[in-house]
Amino acid sequence: MRLSTSIALLLVATMAGATGVEVDFETSDGVLIYGDLYLAPDRPKDAPLILLFHQGGGDARGEYGPLVDRLLAEGYHALAIDQRRGGDRFGMFNRTSERFAAQRHSYDDVSYCDAYPDLQAALRFADSDGFTGPRVAWGSSYSAALAIRLAAENADDIDAVLAFSPAAGDAMEGCQPEQYSNQVTQPMLALRPISEMQAPSVPLQLELFRKQGHQTHVADPGVHGSSMLNEARVGAPTDKTWKVVLDFIRAALGEHHSTAKPLQIEPSN
Repeated sequence: MRLSTSIALLLVATMAGATGVEVDFETSDGVLIYGDLYLAPDRPKDAPLILLFHQGGGDARGEYGPLVDRLLAEGYHALAIDQRRGGDRFGMFNRTSERFAAQRHSYDDVSYCDAYPDLQAALRFADSDGFTGPRVAWGSSYSAALAIRLAAENADDIDAVLAFSPAAGDAMEGCQPEQYSNQVTQPMLALRPISEMQAPSVPLQLELFRKQGHQTHVADPGVHGSSMLNEARVGAPTDKTWKVVLDFIRAALGEHHSTAKPLQIEPSN
C-alpha cells in the first residue's frame, strides 16, 4: 500500500465543499485504485473511519462528495474509493475504471464480483496509513453486497456495515449478499428506498436479513443506493434517513463513537 508520490498531497474539492487528499494503492491482483481520504477536523487517527464504496456506473466523488460533509461533522474520517467497476453516472469520472479499461482494452469481462479486491485493498490501506479506530464498511448497490462480504471475512477489522440497496440476482453471481449476510456478526443495517419494495425479491431479502438479526430500513422517499441520502437526487428532504444512518453508526460503535458534537437533524414535516 502506498500514497502516490505525485498526487498524495493534491487537495481535491468535492461537490459538497469538503476537502480530501487524493490517494492511490494497489490491489492484490495489481489494479491501481484511486480514492480520496477525508480527515475530520481535530480528530486523531484512532477516531472512526468510514470506508465508502460506490454503486455500479458511478464514482467516489460523484456519489459521496455531496454526503461526506455530514460524516466529517460527526467526527468520522472517511475513505472513498473508485472501484474498477464504475463510470460517469453522476456526471464525474471514475479514475480507477478509466485507467483499468484503457490497460485491458476491454471492460466487458469485468464483473461486479471482480471488484472485491478493491474493497480489500481499501481495508489494507487503512492499516498501512495508521488508522487504528473502529471502521464502518459502507456500500451502495453492488458494493453493498461486497461490503457485506468484506465484513463477513474481516470480522476483526470491520465494526459495522451499512448496505444501501444491496444488489442481488444474476449480476452478482458468486458474491450474492445472502451468501455472506449470515456470517456477519457485526451490527449491520440494510436500507432500501420504498420504490424498490415493489420487486418481490426485495422484501424477501430484507426479511432474511431481519431473521439473521440485522437491522433494515425502508426510506420514504428515497432512490437507489447511497443517493437516498442526497436531497438533490431524491427531490425531497432526506433528514429521516440520515437520522436512521447516524443513529445506527453511533449505536454500533458504542464507546468508540466520536467525541465531536453530534449533528442536529430536525425531522421533516
